[in-house]
Amino acid sequence: MKILVSACMLGFNTRYDAKNKRNETLIEYLRENRIEFYPLCAEQLGGLSTPREPSEIERGYTAKDVLDGKAKVLAKSGEDLTEEFLNGAYLVLDFCKEFNITHAILQDRSPSCGFSEVYDGAFDGELIEGKGVLAQLLEDNGIEIIDDLC
Repeated sequence: MKILVSACMLGFNTRYDAKNKRNETLIEYLRENRIEFYPLCAEQLGGLSTPREPSEIERGYTAKDVLDGKAKVLAKSGEDLTEEFLNGAYLVLDFCKEFNITHAILQDRSPSCGFSEVYDGAFDGELIEGKGVLAQLLEDNGIEIIDDLC
């Protein structure tokens, strides 16, 4: 099994705030089980800087809507970052296809990687059920999102 892993979960400072979400349990599991994994950050690959403004999917819409061109991903200032989010997501999908990656471990709540929850689009800290743009695109293309590997 080959796994895509959100780079921030492996200790890379790729989050919007230039921090990470290092997950020691995950790192140890990957190491002990000799799992082939690839750390990537769709937001950086899409051309966004680190640090960057927090971003959320437009309130009232979903990642599917973003992928279908019906909604935007907006920075807190209102800047439209949809193109960067889409570019990054499609680059990651292309990478997964090229290297036969079948599974992904993603950082939940992110507008890219959220797999069960994302922020509601009002920049008020409220979470709603939903997916990020990358998570939705991967799932739509048969790549399984794993949330309980370890």
